[in-house]
Order: sequence, then structure tokens, then C-alpha cells
Amino acid sequence: MSKSLDEIDLKILSEIQADGRITNVELAKRVGISPPPCLRRVRTLEEEGYIRGYRGLLDPPSLGFDVTVFASVHLSSQADADLRAFEDFVRKEPLVRECWMLSGDVDFILKCVAPDMATFQNFVSHLTAAPHVRNVRTSLVLHNSKDAPDVPLELKVAQA
Repeated sequence: MSKSLDEIDLKILSEIQADGRITNVELAKRVGISPPPCLRRVRTLEEEGYIRGYRGLLDPPSLGFDVTVFASVHLSSQADADLRAFEDFVRKEPLVRECWMLSGDVDFILKCVAPDMATFQNFVSHLTAAPHVRNVRTSLVLHNSKDAPDVPLELKVAQA
């Protein structure tokens, strides 16, 4: 990220984050500039990597994915090649929606979604058999109190 973001850039990012389907005309109106420079700014923000892509946020339970589980994974080796091999393994697993490498007692935490517990249990058997996996602890999600996938840009706007 080499560009210094100004107040208009932050407003553009905030509006796009809130509604990825917003038209350029509406976006320009909301941020207070005309459409041509607005489009140029959006393209620059995309090229600079501030905007990684656009997608729709789907509701897993509505689509039959009723089980969400966090899996804490401990590896028997933290050698770079073994860490990369584990990351390659999880990238190929469709139930794994997020994978984070951590410092401390746990090497990785995985967020997994599955249609049912049997499917998830089959995955755990597969996961525990993966190379260098020492153990796996799982925590079944009972309720989600907050789901905010966006970046808290309001903190940046307050600084600008």
C-alpha cells in the first residue's frame, strides 16, 4: 500500500464496504465528487490493493450449513516447510473457511462450516491424520453475537 488515503478515499472505501453493488454515480454522490474522478479513485484503490474484490455475503444456515466450528490445531513441527504444508492442506479443504496462524499455544485456528456434525466429524478425522498434526481441539459455535467482516474504517475517519 503506497498511497496515502485522504478523507474522500476513506469515504469511498466505507461506502463500497457497506454496499459492494453501489453504482459509481451513487458512490460519487455520497462522497461528494463527480463520477469520473470517483471512478478513477476506485480503480486506483483497487490497483493499490486497498480493495481486494467484491462479493456477496451469504447466510450459511439458509443454505443448509448449520454447523460452525472453530478448530485449534497443534502441529508436531513448526519448521517452515511443515507450516506451509499444513497451509496447503487446509486451502484444499472446502469446510475450512478461514485459517489463521497464531503465536502461543495453538499453531492454527480454523473456522469451519458444515451441513451437519457427521460431515464435520469426518473432516476432523481427515484433519487429525494430516502430516505433522499433533492434536486438534474443536469448539462448536452455539450462537454468534457479532459478525462484522468489514474493516472498522470509522477509526481511520476519526484520525483524518
